[in-house]
Amino acid sequence: MSYKIVVDSCGELTEEMKKSSVFETASLSMEVDGTVIVDDETFNQADFLKRVAASPQCPKSSCPSPKDYMERYHCDAERVYAVTLSAELSGSYNSAELGKKLYAEEYGEKDIYVFNSRSASIGETLIAMKIQECEELNMSFGEVIDTVEEYIAGQHTYFVLETLDTLRKNGRLTGIKAVVASALNIKPVMGAKPEGVICQLGQARGMKKALAKMADHIVEDAENPQEKILAISHCNCPQRAKEVQEMLVSRMKVKSSFIVDTAGISTMYASDGGIIVVI
Repeated sequence: MSYKIVVDSCGELTEEMKKSSVFETASLSMEVDGTVIVDDETFNQADFLKRVAASPQCPKSSCPSPKDYMERYHCDAERVYAVTLSAELSGSYNSAELGKKLYAEEYGEKDIYVFNSRSASIGETLIAMKIQECEELNMSFGEVIDTVEEYIAGQHTYFVLETLDTLRKNGRLTGIKAVVASALNIKPVMGAKPEGVICQLGQARGMKKALAKMADHIVEDAENPQEKILAISHCNCPQRAKEVQEMLVSRMKVKSSFIVDTAGISTMYASDGGIIVVI
């Protein structure tokens, strides 16, 4: 059976995924000083970071509309899957679900399922890859859903950023009470709870020590890493991402690993120099 996987643009597609007709992106958008920037193939990371650095205002984001999702569901594929940012962090999941209802009203019933990633960035990428793997194994629609939901429940997300300002000002750090002393160069090690909200795992002085502490958490939490893909996304710091990858694969055996640069929404929240790891 034919299928299609719609990933909101917080999920970075690998070059191989971009070349495949299976994957499609539902673009979010960002606003900086009144200028709207669409998170699609036209996104220019260097220009965006320059705009954010020069702006006194915090950038904001908007999710795809329900109509955007409905239009992507309207295709020749017999089964359609959507993968969105954590429902706790964005309205993208709700838009995708409403788009499914609009589709049913407009065109009738179809096998459409929306996955709440409970993650972001390459967490969504890995989920989309898992859906493709299940489809290629000729699983039924229900089997794909069950297998991927189980995969999501076992997925772990970690990140260390140079600054948490954008996350904090946009209300994405609700419930985190720790005050980070930026003057002392304290970098928090962050993660995601099972329900998809952000939590603080620890902190260290300086980026290098914070990344090492993050690696400790990843290795300690990993269950059967040899069966999993290690994914890393970075915002304008490829060497740092490579060092994190080497640090991790030297300490645990994984099925495979890859590195991607952050797309628009992930760039906005990760900020210049941020590192995100999902396994």
